[in-house]
Amino acid sequence: MSKEITSRAQDYSQWYNDLVLKGGLADYSAVRGCMVIKPYGFTLWENMRDALDKMFKDTGHVNAYFPLFIPKSFLSKEAAHVEGFAKECAVVTHYRLKNDPDGKGVVVDPEAKLDEELIVRPTSETIIWNTYKDWIQSYRDLPILVNQWANVVRWEMRTRLFLRTAEFLWQEGHTAHATQQEAEEEAKKMLDVYAQFVEEFMAVPVIKGVKTESERFAGAIDTYCIEALMQDGKALQAGTSHFLGQNFAKAFDVQFLNKENKQEYVWATSWGVSTRLVGALVMAHSDDEGLILPPKIAPLQVVIVPIYKGEEQKALIDAKAEEILANLKTMGIRAKYDDNDNTRPGWKFAEYEMKGVPVRVTLGARDLANNQIEVARRDTKTKETIHADGISQYIDGLLLDIQTNMFKKAKTYRDEHITKADTWDEFVKLLDEKGGFVLAHWDGTATTENEIKERTKATIRCIPVDDTGIEDGSCILSGRPSKRRVLFARAY
Repeated sequence: MSKEITSRAQDYSQWYNDLVLKGGLADYSAVRGCMVIKPYGFTLWENMRDALDKMFKDTGHVNAYFPLFIPKSFLSKEAAHVEGFAKECAVVTHYRLKNDPDGKGVVVDPEAKLDEELIVRPTSETIIWNTYKDWIQSYRDLPILVNQWANVVRWEMRTRLFLRTAEFLWQEGHTAHATQQEAEEEAKKMLDVYAQFVEEFMAVPVIKGVKTESERFAGAIDTYCIEALMQDGKALQAGTSHFLGQNFAKAFDVQFLNKENKQEYVWATSWGVSTRLVGALVMAHSDDEGLILPPKIAPLQVVIVPIYKGEEQKALIDAKAEEILANLKTMGIRAKYDDNDNTRPGWKFAEYEMKGVPVRVTLGARDLANNQIEVARRDTKTKETIHADGISQYIDGLLLDIQTNMFKKAKTYRDEHITKADTWDEFVKLLDEKGGFVLAHWDGTATTENEIKERTKATIRCIPVDDTGIEDGSCILSGRPSKRRVLFARAY
């Protein structure tokens, strides 16, 4: 099976595509730039979605749904926002088809032109804030803590499965507040939620930070982000949370009567993560044999594979397998007994290795006779022979150990690839030869930031929110004074 996968060393990009396709996560679509998320990949996304959804609700948020279509005039109301998304917008101009008079299928009915074009949502700030205008009159109506799970369209020219597609799935939170402080606290709180989710469930370590002015979300005052490192030394933005100030409230005239009985514009946030997290998961953990998925969100945590000769042996194995399966399911563990006789055990081993199932249990007649069971873990590719009594409890503990080990391994790699650079030559050498995050001084100007990007393809991933890099120094390019280092990397 692994022979079907291009090695990371040979071609990292092809390796990634091979894993997504052959691991059963997604497939290419007939629609250019879009993808089909296959059942295995969608179950993975559902597990991620469900975990995040609970975290949102635990922090006081509720779900709603807003229209897919946005009137063009709405996008014109917030100048920075429309400028940021204009080149990626898909536009609906007509509402009807008709039979081609020449008998060549269907054509757009020219008489069915919309009075106002509709934009297929690239993000929902504008349609939501137009709605909030009707919901908010007084401070008593605040805060509004709303999230929606939805699909969005951004007409990307260069696409990659999960990482960058014309249509993708995501969640977008949109909150409204009475004070600046409350809104800023909300934006930071949701960044913490994202960081907790990615580290605890995806086993991927992240760095929390603030985007530079040129990298922040269109229409935001501040954009907070979490940055993760992939195995090829490139960074990937794993989530963003935006403090929007009063920009959208002013654009849509959303005011409220405050406690002093004065009219005031509402303060806002928005925040989101998308199916690109699936791509991050693949690139952060997997190897040349296939996917490696963290147990907390793996579609299937345990697979039981029988090895037998004849129906008599199979009957004994079936009975033991069903017993183990029932115990595992009682413990909330997602498990499967694969007794399909159309494929051989060796094929099954390779298939489940490819799909990244954390634990494989092999039941053979000889092992059962000795009251033993073979248990293999995907992350370290090691296996042990375990006493059959208490096997379910052993597996439960093993899943926790795998989750912990995956995070530890990814964090060790990440930490080893955060390097300081004090000179331009050192900076370029690190990017070209070692990769990863480079902590370097920057003079704070957009001109220098753009020049560094043009010369190296490296961007400022974030200004860390903690004390990392706070020290006096000189900008690596301009030589001008700098109060702190920022985090550079080449990125997806």
